[in-house]
Order: sequence, then C-alpha cells, then structure tokens
Amino acid sequence: MNRFYNEFDVATLEPRTSRDYRSPFQQDRDRIIYSSAFRRLQAKTQVFISGEYDFYRTRLTHSLEVAQIGRSICNYLNRHSEHLHRDFYLDADLVEAVCLAHDLGHPPFGHAGERTLNRLMRPFGGFEGNAQTVRLLAHTIYSDGSGRRGMKPTRALLDGVMKYKRLFCEAAEKNNRFLYDAQKPLRDFVLGQHPLPEAYRDAEAINRLQSIECQIMDWADDTAYSLNDIVDSVRARFLSAAAIERWAAEQQLNPTEQRLLEALMRDIQSPALERTMAKKIGHFIEACRLEKQANFLSKQTNRYAFALKVDPEIRQEARLYKRLALDLVFRSPQLHQLEAKWDFILEKVFQVYRQEYLTGAGERFRLLPGDLDRQIRALEATEERARWLCDHIAGMTDGYAIRTYKRLFHPDFGSIADLI
Repeated sequence: MNRFYNEFDVATLEPRTSRDYRSPFQQDRDRIIYSSAFRRLQAKTQVFISGEYDFYRTRLTHSLEVAQIGRSICNYLNRHSEHLHRDFYLDADLVEAVCLAHDLGHPPFGHAGERTLNRLMRPFGGFEGNAQTVRLLAHTIYSDGSGRRGMKPTRALLDGVMKYKRLFCEAAEKNNRFLYDAQKPLRDFVLGQHPLPEAYRDAEAINRLQSIECQIMDWADDTAYSLNDIVDSVRARFLSAAAIERWAAEQQLNPTEQRLLEALMRDIQSPALERTMAKKIGHFIEACRLEKQANFLSKQTNRYAFALKVDPEIRQEARLYKRLALDLVFRSPQLHQLEAKWDFILEKVFQVYRQEYLTGAGERFRLLPGDLDRQIRALEATEERARWLCDHIAGMTDGYAIRTYKRLFHPDFGSIADLI
C-alpha cells in the first residue's frame, strides 16, 4: 500500500474496462511500450538524422535512457529523502511511463521538424511536441478503420507528461511551450477541475506548475541530453578539444565553468569519455532532493506537495554543456544545412496535403492511406482537418517523410507497387 497516491491520481481520462494483476501505472507504462508511436521513435532524429550511423542516439534510445535515469532518481529519493517512507514513496513505474512517453509527439527531424510544423500550423492552432504527446495519449495513440482513440491514461500519467500548461491562445510568443487550445478540457482534468488562482494566470507561472513526476522527467531529460548529446557530438567530430578551447576563449566563464571545460577537453582526448559521462549521470541523480511546498493542489494530491530541488552547481554544469552543444553543434553550418533541407521537405509535403484536403477544391487525389483519407474528408471544420493532417506528418519517421517527399516530387522515384 503506497499512501503517496490516492484515487485522484489513479483516476483515468475514460473508464478502463479491464483489470488485471498490474497497477494502473504499470498498465500506463505497458501500453506506451507496446504502441506503434513508441516503436517509431527508433527512426526519429535525436541530434543526428537516424540511420546515418548505427551508434548515434535516436529518439527511442534517448527515451530509454531518460526512463532509466528517471527510475534511478525515484530509487535514490525513496531511499534518502526524509519525506519518503516504506508506505509513502514515489512510484518508479509511473515515472518510467512518463519518461518513456515524453517524446512520443515529436515529429521527424527533431526540433527542426517541430519548428517547421509550428510555423505551418500557426493558422490552425500551432504545433508543439509536448502538446502532441498529450494528444496522442488522450486521443490518437490507437487507430483502426473505425477511427482513433487514446490509451485512457491515468490522471498522474497525463499530468506527468504535461510539461506545459498554458494554451496557444494564452502564449504571447507562439514559438513553443504551449498546449493546443482544444486541450483545455485535458488541462482541467489533470487539475481536477480546480479554477486557476490569480497567481497562475500569468503564462509563465502556469508553465511552472508541474507535478513531481513531471519535474523528475524534466531533470532526467536534461541529464540525458546535456551529457549524452556531448558524447554523440564528439563521436560525430562536431566537438573537439580545439573547438571547445576556441569557444571558451570567446565566453565569459566563471572559474567553475572553466574547470569543467578543461576536464572535458582532457576527457575528449582519452578513450574513457563515455565512462566519464556515465559517472556524471550518477552525480546528477545524487544531486536531487525533495522539498515540501504548498499550492492550490497540494492538499488534493501529494504529487503537488513536493518540489524537486537540484544542487545549483550541477544545474550550472548541465547548462554549460547545453550551451556548448547549442553553439558548436546545433548552430553549426553543417546542421543548419540539413535543417534547411528538412524544413523544405516538410513544407512541401504539407502544402500538397493542404491543397488536397483543406482548400475545398474537391476530391482530386487520394494522397493518404485509405482509412485516414476517408476519416479526414468526413470532418467539416478546416482546423480539425489540418490537425489530423499534422498528426499524420508528425507521426512520420525521418525515412518515411523523405520517401513521401520523393514519391510526390521526384519523377523517377516510386511505383504503383509501393506501399504508402
């Protein structure tokens, strides 16, 4: 019996008809693992396009690493926090499910693809990877000839994945970090229909309103990509000791940051880089502690009665590695050239679909799989049709998006024997 969670936490978005030996949170985790959306992550870009080399991380391997780190944070806190006890503890299955699901909604080509889809979807409510994950879990993760449906997630899972809680219409900047406007009922559900206090009416304040499981997932995600993306970037020869030294000379670094970079430059030149970064993961986990807090939900659920606190020096280290990767990898001409190509591919595919399904020109071509073509044409609202088209594109793997583009635009690619 775990008193940390109550009936409010395990309530599901829709009633579940089947019960078995698993806890509700174990059912959440298993439904994610066996979904096609989860399997598609194996062919979606993390930093470098999937399939280019076998040893680079994909969205799938990244999600598995985040899940392992998340479970380890739970285990560490359950053993060492003064606030947790044998019958009052964080559920590692729930945190694992949140971590496994956190990137399900990301489109092909990583964050570059996310930016492109958001730009193309702005007239129809925008696109956001986290909001798309919430949409998958709640409404679309399963599909068949009769339509699409969600996995009936628990409130704790859906809330754990809901990293951002402001709506598109509430965001002054439409770049990222929002829910779709149509997801307000989902926000109301995870908040237990509580009206938002005045203190959370500010768009930034509401985005800081996160359950403890969401906070753990967020730090596990930061840990994984701030450390592991460095390893991949070194293996891809984007990062070298000489490049880091040149970058450091142009920065205003404090003594701690200078020491960390000097250690990283030494590690890069040794064969033990991966082992060193793996040890740092342990340090990042052990830097966590729980602190009690009070807010309008803390009496309803313990998931809001605690905040995750991370040692400031460790957070500073993570921020340093992210700055380094941003400047030397993500802003490099090589990656920007690829991103320009990916932007072009997704925009062209979207334009063809938009012309056929949104302009009202009539049924000329069946460009989508049969069931999806029929279901979209049955929708009356243009915004809803656009969202379904965006679902289809966001669900593509990198390779599928490239093949779709080639089939539509390359005269000598594809045949009538191809499967769409």
